[in-house]
Amino acid sequence: MDIARPDVARARRIKRILFTAGFVLLVVVITFALSQLEPAVPSVAANTIFMDTVRRGEMLLQVRGMGTLVPEEIRWIPAAAQGVVERIVLQPGAEVRPDSVILILSNPELERQVLDAELQLKAAEAQLENLKVQLESQLLTQRSAAASIQAEYHQAKMRAEVDEQLAKEGLISELTWKQSRVRADELAVRHELEQKRLVIATRAVESQLEAQRAAVEQQRALYLQRKRELDQLRVRPGMRGVLQQVAVEVGQQVSPGTNLARVADPFRLKAEIRIPETQAKDVALGQKAMIDTRNGLSPVASRALTRQSVKARYWWM
Repeated sequence: MDIARPDVARARRIKRILFTAGFVLLVVVITFALSQLEPAVPSVAANTIFMDTVRRGEMLLQVRGMGTLVPEEIRWIPAAAQGVVERIVLQPGAEVRPDSVILILSNPELERQVLDAELQLKAAEAQLENLKVQLESQLLTQRSAAASIQAEYHQAKMRAEVDEQLAKEGLISELTWKQSRVRADELAVRHELEQKRLVIATRAVESQLEAQRAAVEQQRALYLQRKRELDQLRVRPGMRGVLQQVAVEVGQQVSPGTNLARVADPFRLKAEIRIPETQAKDVALGQKAMIDTRNGLSPVASRALTRQSVKARYWWM
């Protein structure tokens, strides 16, 4: 039969409580001890640091990057006018001069416009010459009338002076002298008016000629513009270099602004170096560079780097 033993159960309960309290106390002690420790020094891999003696001076930092030589000047040649590619004269790889013809375009409508503009220019120039002759004739007529009035005025003035002297001597009546003076005064007014009309007529001739000259210049500018567009159908690079690409084909319709060909100057090159993103922070303005051409190293001056606070050397592989 089973016999109850309450003292054993009580002992187990006390033992369990003591064990739990001891464990909690141990955790508290360990936590307190760890909190009193100083932070550990961070560790780094040996291959990521530079080992050297501490000294004062400049620190040389090398940043390497792959790169290529590219032309400094690359020019796309656009179409100046609408047209059809009639012939490709030069192929990529050919050396070109500023006046070399790369492509030939055709545009019959533009040729007709050039002819119309030329005829309109000639018509405007002929109209200018005709107007000049007409205005000069009118001006001469006006000057002749003014000169005739001036001659009559001088004659009437001299007649009035003579009649005045004769009237004083009693050789003619005073009425005759007054009539001569009135005639001279009338012609004096007419002479003054004719001189003003002559000045106005001269100014009118100049203004009309200037207006017609402006019309001629407008037609000449239009003709030169059309002729320039016609000349640009023979596509030229405008620079010395090498033809890299022809972007059109024979028979293709092109509109103004379409890129036709690309020309680069191979005599002026620059190095484009690609630096890894992790090292880009070490690149600054004004730093020196070394180019490795596989045949030796050559120092170059970087045009894009100007800040002198950090000095580094770049190697182009």
